[in-house]
This record gives sequence, structure tokens and C-alpha cells, in this order.
Amino acid sequence: MEKSFVIEVSARHAHLNKEAVDVLFGKNYALTPKKQLSQPGQYVCEERVDIIGSKSKIENVSIIGPQREYVQVEVSQTDARKLGVRAPLRESGDLKLSAGCRLVGPEGELEIENGLIVAKRHIHATVEDAKDFGLKDGEIVWVLTQNSERRLIFGDVVFRVSPNFSLAMHIDTDEANAAGCWQDSRGKIVKI
Repeated sequence: MEKSFVIEVSARHAHLNKEAVDVLFGKNYALTPKKQLSQPGQYVCEERVDIIGSKSKIENVSIIGPQREYVQVEVSQTDARKLGVRAPLRESGDLKLSAGCRLVGPEGELEIENGLIVAKRHIHATVEDAKDFGLKDGEIVWVLTQNSERRLIFGDVVFRVSPNFSLAMHIDTDEANAAGCWQDSRGKIVKI
């Protein structure tokens, strides 16, 4: 039997560094973990921010902890159009020449020149998972949704490997809606 994995929907969210947290929530503020995510050490915070673009804003956006070395805001293409920004399709951390926006928190506002992206769909995998699949970090694969309402094949899926990951595929809300994916959706890598 071919190995399958859960497909998780990654809704719009922000990753903040210490400086951003200080500006948005107050000096030396500590973000409050609310819910653990499937990736070890990652969690949704109690705190929220608003994202402001040239056309409109999106309120009450989740923050994912822990703090990072940089600020990164991830939205869907639909969100980017609503905001009026041209958010490039990128892997997490690839922020050079990405879109800017303004973040608003209860204690202040922060203008970021770069950092707003549409995240490429990807699979998080452990080193052992990579061996099982016969794949290496950074390889591009195709994934068939198995039990979604609108089965489809996702192309251009980045296979990411780290001993700190847990096996799961991440897609954004636009992609989840197109495929009819819900919380129990699963996928498998296919050859095309």
C-alpha cells in the first residue's frame, strides 16, 4: 500500500520577530500559546493582528509561534487581491522582493517592506519519511487528494525534509476549497 499523509489547510497567518512583537503588543511582550499545531513546536497564539494593504484590510489574523528571526505574512491569492497587493508565490523564508503591508496590533503599527507571500504548497517530512518515499529535500512532486469531495492532483508540491517535521501536506484556503479538502483529507504522491 502506498504511504498517504494528512492534508492540512494553512489559513492566513503571520510569523513575527521580537521587534515586531514589541511594536504591535508592547515592549518585552510574550505571545500566548493557544493551540499546538501538527508541526512540533509550532502553535497558534491567542494574539491577533490586522493586515492592511493598498485596497483594504483583513482583521483578526492568527499569529503562529514561536517568534522567528524575520516577519512573514502568509495569505491566499484571494486574500492578496482583496488587500490590493501582488504577493509572490514563494517557499517559506524566501522573502526577497516579496510584497509589503502594514500590520496593526493593540499597541502599534508596523510597516513591512517585504514579507507578505502566498506560500507554495508543500509536504513536511522527517528524514525517515524521505527515505520511505525515496525523495530528497526540495524535490517537486505531484499529490493526489484521496478522500476529498473534488479529487484532484496538485502539481509543483515542494517536498521539505527536516528531523523537526511531522509528515503532513500544507495547502492554503484557495487550494483547499478547489479540492474540497476538509480536516480528514489525505493525499498520496503520484507519478505523472
